[in-house]
This record gives sequence, structure tokens and C-alpha cells, in this order.
Amino acid sequence: MDSGGETVELNGQAEGAEPAAERHRPSQWFQRNRPMNINHYANKKSAAESMLDVALLMANASQLKAVMEQGPSFSFYIPLIVLISLSLTLQVMVGILLIFLVKYDLNNPAKHDKLDFLNNLTTGLVFIIVVVNIFITAFGVQKPMVELASKQ
Repeated sequence: MDSGGETVELNGQAEGAEPAAERHRPSQWFQRNRPMNINHYANKKSAAESMLDVALLMANASQLKAVMEQGPSFSFYIPLIVLISLSLTLQVMVGILLIFLVKYDLNNPAKHDKLDFLNNLTTGLVFIIVVVNIFITAFGVQKPMVELASKQ
């Protein structure tokens, strides 16, 4: 026990004190030297891309519906139908590629070339989707005149 303010040692350690390894080990949140699990990182990245892809897919489907409701009398009807359809098709392709990217093991060096190609292809397709959607926004999707007339 403790007599006169001295610390009692058990098995070479002070009672209630942390082991030396515990005192000097940094928190798991701040460890910089531990190896990164590449598969975990890639899966999280692919999941985030998939969620963004789904959000854009829903927005494009809504835009397609609005354009089709306006009908062929809308001045940019054909270009918008083509651009939105292209965007939707590319998004489905990116979704499929992301499924393949998550499926493969990044720790296998034999798969690195294939995964690098798929990752670059996916990134290129995402860039094209962004450009196509910029044009969709530039041509503008407006509410159908029927809705505007009924609100007045």
C-alpha cells in the first residue's frame, strides 16, 4: 500500500500508472506511420462517387422529364434530349465501372495495371459527364408552360 505519499510498485510498475508503451503511443486518430488500408480507402472513395452519381442521375432524369413535358416546340428540345440521354448513359457506365473497381483487390500487384486503367477511364468519363451537364445547364431546362399558366 501507500505509506507517506510513496507509490507502490507492482511488477515493476507504479500502481495506477500507464505502462511506458501506453504513455508514448500516440492516439490511433493521429498515427501517421501506420500503413493505410488501400482497399478501405478505395472502397470509401468509390462509394462517395456512387452517391454523387446517383444524385446526378436523379437530377438528369428530372430534367429529361421536364424537357419531354415541354415537347418539340421547345427551341432546344433535340439537343437537350441528346445531351441528357448521353449524360444518363455515361452515368450508368461509370456506375458499372465503380462496381468493378470495388470488386478488385488493390493489394494484388497483378491487378494494378487493370485497376489503374479502370480508374483513369472512370475519371475521364466523370469529366465528360460534368462537361455534358454544363451544356445541359447552359441550354436551360424550363418548367412547362402548362404549369406556369395554371398557377396564374
